[in-house]
Amino acid sequence: MDDRWLSVDDIGEYLGIKRDTVYKWIREKGLPAQKIGRLWKFKSDKVDQWVREGGAADKPEKDQQ
Repeated sequence: MDDRWLSVDDIGEYLGIKRDTVYKWIREKGLPAQKIGRLWKFKSDKVDQWVREGGAADKPEKDQQ
């Protein structure tokens, strides 16, 4: 089993999203990440669980009803 820490580029490729979206999801959606020095690192199993629990889902905006 591959248990290595993934970089921003790795996790973006893994999820099929752009690098900017990775940073946005860390800030706004709580994408599970660990900052090591200046770098963000990810564990794929934690990210998979977050996605399954709806972390990546679009949240309805409060103003739209």
